Amino acid sequence: MAAKWIEALTGSLEQKKQYKQAVARIEALPTPYRETAKALNRYLMYYGGVTDGDTIVTMFLDHADLWERAAVDETPVRDIVADDPVEFAESFARAYAGAQWIDKERARLTAAIDAAVGDASGGEPS
Repeated sequence: MAAKWIEALTGSLEQKKQYKQAVARIEALPTPYRETAKALNRYLMYYGGVTDGDTIVTMFLDHADLWERAAVDETPVRDIVADDPVEFAESFARAYAGAQWIDKERARLTAAIDAAVGDASGGEPS
């Protein structure tokens, strides 16, 4: 009973466990993969905007998989991120674009403008 109550407030404990496992996997990578993956993780947290826990966990698990494979294969970091690490990170995040925190505000903005236009034209949107 208490576990369900805690999860209602904080989110899935299993998702947190999986995320921590992904972070630990990245910490275990050799240089320069570890530093690169950690920097990208930080960027993905800020850029991603994904609100669905399952999607976030999947993204970070896949991210750990990518860098583990690169380390095993000794793939140069620049062969993965190319010359623009920002574009790489944003493309990676877009592949996991589910529900985002901004979606609610986009809908709210659209509704507010529709209502404002409707009010200004005598109640009928133009």
